[in-house]
Amino acid sequence: MELKTAPTPEPAEKKTMSGNFIHDDIEEDLTEGRYNKVHTRFPPEPNGYLHIGHAKSICLNFGTAQKYGGVCNLRFDDTNPAKEDDEYIRSIKADVRWLGFDWGENLFYASDYFDKLYGYAVELIRAGKAYVCELSADQMREYRGSIGVPARSPWRDRPIEESLDLFERMKNGEFADGQYTLRAKIDLASPNFVLRDPVIYRIQHGVHHRTGDKWCIYPMYDFAHPLSDSLEGITHSICTMEFEIHRPLYEWLIANTSCPTKSRQIEFARLNLTHTVMSKRFLRKLVEEGYVTGWDDPRMPTLSGLRRRGYTPEAIRDFCERIGVAKAESMVDTALLEHCLREDLNTKADRVMCVLDPLKVIITNYPENEREMLPVDNNPEKPERGKRLLPFSREIYIEREDFMEEPPKKFFRLKPGGEVRLKGAYIIKCEEVVKDAAGNITELRCTYDPETKSGGASTKKVKATIHWVNAKECKDAEVRLYDYLFTAENPYDVPEGSDFIENLNPNSLEIKQAKIESLFPLPGEKFQFLRHGYFATDPDSTNDHLVFNRIVSLKSNYKG
Repeated sequence: MELKTAPTPEPAEKKTMSGNFIHDDIEEDLTEGRYNKVHTRFPPEPNGYLHIGHAKSICLNFGTAQKYGGVCNLRFDDTNPAKEDDEYIRSIKADVRWLGFDWGENLFYASDYFDKLYGYAVELIRAGKAYVCELSADQMREYRGSIGVPARSPWRDRPIEESLDLFERMKNGEFADGQYTLRAKIDLASPNFVLRDPVIYRIQHGVHHRTGDKWCIYPMYDFAHPLSDSLEGITHSICTMEFEIHRPLYEWLIANTSCPTKSRQIEFARLNLTHTVMSKRFLRKLVEEGYVTGWDDPRMPTLSGLRRRGYTPEAIRDFCERIGVAKAESMVDTALLEHCLREDLNTKADRVMCVLDPLKVIITNYPENEREMLPVDNNPEKPERGKRLLPFSREIYIEREDFMEEPPKKFFRLKPGGEVRLKGAYIIKCEEVVKDAAGNITELRCTYDPETKSGGASTKKVKATIHWVNAKECKDAEVRLYDYLFTAENPYDVPEGSDFIENLNPNSLEIKQAKIESLFPLPGEKFQFLRHGYFATDPDSTNDHLVFNRIVSLKSNYKG
């Protein structure tokens, strides 16, 4: 599928959830009396970690229920014991709660219904609408047919009693994996291949995370999902567009069994973001083959990765609101997500001075044993956040890039003979450059003007203000600078015979050994490092070894 970049979304205040087509359909259903309530569900398979694409579905399902005074279930569609794990269940619960949603008592599992689902399968067999088939997976592909050519199954007319007997023996564990399947008897000539007698049960010996070894057969997702919806009283089953072709099977199963609720499936376009991948299979490849450090690697689009990096749930919910809901597939620019993040963090994150590439400065005319405490704003956007006192003395660190020995025109930071203001402190002038034997700059010697203390009466002006830290009282910090995980906007766009791994960004992580204000650990977890961006304290961080992740830079590429 070729994805096109989505048009710039309207600002959040102009584009609300009430404007989407799903809510239009729901309002029509309520008005015409097809339903008297709204009951939705978020139904993840516990076979991986949630990513930001799931966040769109979570916000839509829970948000829709909230909008109409309804209920949203959290249901784990756990029908494949070979790929499911309690680790994923715990992570999914944590992610949904972190986004700001709560399912209350409405926590369910498809495995809650295994007995009832088995009963519905028996119903279909008794009605002549399902049969036990002996074709292998390879044979099914061979007999699948093509456009205009019907599929074939030599077992389609197996007697009902024989299918009932075999199906029970499948349940009892008498047969090997793959020896038999149960197929719905629908239409082998259907132009929709999903309806060409789909498999609805398969034999799968193994241990299920909840039911243990009770079952040797498991329902296919396409069978369990609609019937679980119906059993839970789901009115609107909201899912992504890849399930549109499966909707006729969804409706057929509800219509041809005695399940209690006539649930309605509505599809919307999944989220695609530039510079990332959203497939669980591809994300698993990144983790299992060591391209990232784990599911919560801050470069991953998983919610656990975004949370570790420092993203806020408020920014993600705002992003999901702005992109809206549509039918057509599109590619959303990651710059919009970053824009939402900057807007949220701007007022929340206190300002901090951190020098990523330290260059020592000796202020030669500052008294050698003197130290003073200078007040600086915690957050100029929030004056009520007050000020903090920073120690200032003769030796400081500045950013190496803030000095150039032979600067180009319009370079207004420090240079030989040049002056700059130190944030919250004084104006200094570079008098001497000290180098090592190899010619590398190791130190600057400067003088300060004691009359230019910030907040004082001096009217002296300079063209640049730079940040700094006190050399003797600062702390060491490991600072992790993250970039996009993939260089290409669409990582799937690769030459034939290649895969998305070829688009990995070799510079997606840069680690700096930095110098940071001495007051750490400060309250809070997210900060704006002046001129460098927004940063979050990493779980690896300790008082003795500070570690920070850059959440997002200050520079925005958003064109909205």
